[in-house]
Amino acid sequence: MAIQQVVVLHGLYMSGFVMRPLCSRLKKSGLDILNLSYNTLSPDRDAIFAQIDAFIDNKNTALVCHSMGGLVARAYLEANSHQSQNVKKVITLGTPHKGSHIAEQMQQKGFEAFLKNSVEFLLSKNGDWPFNAKLYSIAGDLPIGLMPLIAKGSQSDGTVLLDETKLNGMAEHKVFHLSHTGMIYSRQVMKYIVGLLI
Repeated sequence: MAIQQVVVLHGLYMSGFVMRPLCSRLKKSGLDILNLSYNTLSPDRDAIFAQIDAFIDNKNTALVCHSMGGLVARAYLEANSHQSQNVKKVITLGTPHKGSHIAEQMQQKGFEAFLKNSVEFLLSKNGDWPFNAKLYSIAGDLPIGLMPLIAKGSQSDGTVLLDETKLNGMAEHKVFHLSHTGMIYSRQVMKYIVGLLI
C-alpha cells in the first residue's frame, strides 16, 4: 500500500503558496504533488473534489492538510467518489476536527462576514473518524494567537484547541511545541510527515 502521490490542502485565508516548502520536501521524497489552491471563504466543493478526483487517477494517495484543509478533506471523503477509495492516509496539521471554537465565537459576536462560507466546514461537529483512510492528526501546543484570550487556561496552538484536533478512530495524535502556522514550516513536522508516507 505504498503512497504514490499527495494532495496538499491549505487552511483559511491562505493559498497553496504557503504550502510550497512542505510540497518541495515531499517532492524530494519522490512523491507526486497536487498543491491545490481554493477560495477558503467561498469554497466550491464540486470544483475542489473534481480536481482531487482527476489527480488521484486510481493511484494510492495521501491528503496532507493544514487547518480548514483537513475539514475539506473530510467532506471529500464523505462525498464518497470512486476515486476517494484510493485515499489511504490523511495527515492534518492543526485541523479543528470537532469544530472551530474561534469560528463559533466570531459568529456569535457578529463577525461571520469575515468567515463567509467557510463556516460550513469550520462549524462542523465531528466526534469520530469513520473512513477507511487512516487519520494522523498533528497538533501544536505553542499558544501564539487569539485563543489564549478567548479561552483562558486552554491548551492550543494559538488558533485551534488541542482537544479539537482529537477524534475517536484516528490512527495517531502527535503534539509538537509549535504554533498554528509554525507547523507548516517545521522541519520536525516535515520529517514526521515524510516518515508516514515513505
